[in-house]
Amino acid sequence: MPSTLRTAVLYCNMGTPDTPSIPDVKRFLTEFLSDPRVVDMPRLPWLLLLHGYILRTRPRISAAKYASIWTKEGSPLKVWTEKQAKMLQGWLAERGHDVLVRYAMRYGNPSMASQMDELQTLGVVRVLIVPAYPQYSATTTASLWNAVSQWEQKTRNIPELRFVKHYHDDARYIAALASHVRQAWHKTGLPNILVMSFHGLPARSTQLGDPYHGECLQTGQLLAQALKLTPSQYKITFQSRLLCAKWLKPYTEPTLIELGKSGVKRVDVLCPSFTCDCLETLEEINKQARTAFLQVGGGEFHYIPCLNDDHAWISALADITLQHLQGWST
Repeated sequence: MPSTLRTAVLYCNMGTPDTPSIPDVKRFLTEFLSDPRVVDMPRLPWLLLLHGYILRTRPRISAAKYASIWTKEGSPLKVWTEKQAKMLQGWLAERGHDVLVRYAMRYGNPSMASQMDELQTLGVVRVLIVPAYPQYSATTTASLWNAVSQWEQKTRNIPELRFVKHYHDDARYIAALASHVRQAWHKTGLPNILVMSFHGLPARSTQLGDPYHGECLQTGQLLAQALKLTPSQYKITFQSRLLCAKWLKPYTEPTLIELGKSGVKRVDVLCPSFTCDCLETLEEINKQARTAFLQVGGGEFHYIPCLNDDHAWISALADITLQHLQGWST
């Protein structure tokens, strides 16, 4: 390996089951929902609930949902994450940087530990961890850090490490989002309202010091400014509630139902907290939320896909990556 390739980027996403089968979905959910960063509850009561009820009922329901969005290439989240990593390496190479780029999943495969092992085998001595999450949360980004820390505890000779914490307000990320939305509107025209649906968190997370809610609001407001939208032309909402606790509001689907009942002729929905299309965007938003909006009399429903392989986004990701690689040999 050339000496310059001793610097690597590990691009990390949340994860996905290996297949939409019930056993694989159960395995994935067990790992995901057992993470104390994901569910901030007293451990014993939560583990009893998780293994006594949730993992006995949810895998079958979730497996059917995964099956409805699965592609010939596999899980959309894995397909897009892998493609983004390959494009990122190509973008960096075009700018004269010999950096090895790999992707990893916090839960599922390829695991962060297995990818860190491979990088070390290849002689990498410097690793930049880049999350696929623009907005920081203890449930996502901090959990990546925990996974790397767990790997370090079992490793004798650890590499030099850096982490990208967030890029929710980065001008390049916002510009890529705005360009992506404009491309969609160039094809379909303008909506009456743009709904920006972010992944939700329990409401108490804000009180505990998690900056996620504020960062989502910043992203939404900056995107609205870039698109020159007035406050009446967009809404910021939160999706993917779990259990019965109070989560960040307003909730996405109830908001869409209200819009549908009020006679809104067209809504467009964008999910800025996801850089790759996945179960939460393709099934929860483009299937469930769409149906809920239309069933109450809503007009047109347009889902704007995630950034995926948008060239402006990969260029922005390369810029953000290079900013954090400064001082390292590339």
